[in-house]
Amino acid sequence: MTYTSDNGKRTTDSLDGLSVGDALGAQFFVPGSSVPDLLAGKAPPPPWLWTDDTEMACTLAAELRDHGSVQQDRLAMAFAERCEPYRGYGPGAVVILRRIREGEPWRTAAASAFDGQGSCGNGAAMRVAPLGAYFAGDPARAAREAELSAEVTHLHPEGIAGAVAVALAAAHAADPGITARDLLGAVLDQMAESQVRQGIAKAAGLFGCSTAEAAYQLGNGARATAQDTVPFTLWVAATHLDDYAAAITACVEAGGDVDTTGAIAGGVVATRSAIPQAWLAARESLPRW
Repeated sequence: MTYTSDNGKRTTDSLDGLSVGDALGAQFFVPGSSVPDLLAGKAPPPPWLWTDDTEMACTLAAELRDHGSVQQDRLAMAFAERCEPYRGYGPGAVVILRRIREGEPWRTAAASAFDGQGSCGNGAAMRVAPLGAYFAGDPARAAREAELSAEVTHLHPEGIAGAVAVALAAAHAADPGITARDLLGAVLDQMAESQVRQGIAKAAGLFGCSTAEAAYQLGNGARATAQDTVPFTLWVAATHLDDYAAAITACVEAGGDVDTTGAIAGGVVATRSAIPQAWLAARESLPRW
């Protein structure tokens, strides 16, 4: 696929949405940030520093910009070389990326997680929305490339399924003609059976319920697994498909892994909904590369 101004803009929009959602969500792990204030329209004071979610998403977006597809060896080494542990990487991710940086094949390093099961964490899903945006118009390609991008760190089938689901959601959300209800249906139509898929199917039956009820039914990322994170974030994205601020506010209201739920929902919704300029200005600048 050729990198054009159209897919470049979609990818940039999604990356901005992901990083603002990540950075704003991360403020609610800092004492003094107020959920009631955000619900009332008052965001925390800047600057908002982003986390590992954004750092890895930037690496993935740069891979697409420069090469047009995912090459796993190259992507794995880029993740490893750019890893700044203070950005909030989980201990398992730090170990995997250090081993890759030291020369161990990524498949061996990734397979070692969780006693050889591979990770089913939400880390592959948190970074992948810009890839889905890049391949908008070709969701089957988005799913294939998302799987490749996930495997270098998350070899558990559920970790991969989470990334595929988010990429599909971003690819479909970029279509201005798709409705909220159609979005989840389109994702489900292209997913293999998994716990993540079961959660998304459950989410499709929760339209109209409160954010608190959806988080109770689906999880809010507190367990940091794909199964506990992706269904809720796609419910948020579908519910607030044309209102970026409302989507991120819902993630904050739900609690849990707020930077990651904000990153996922924000990356999907920003393919079609504008980010408040004040929020974009409050976010720490993205890396130059």
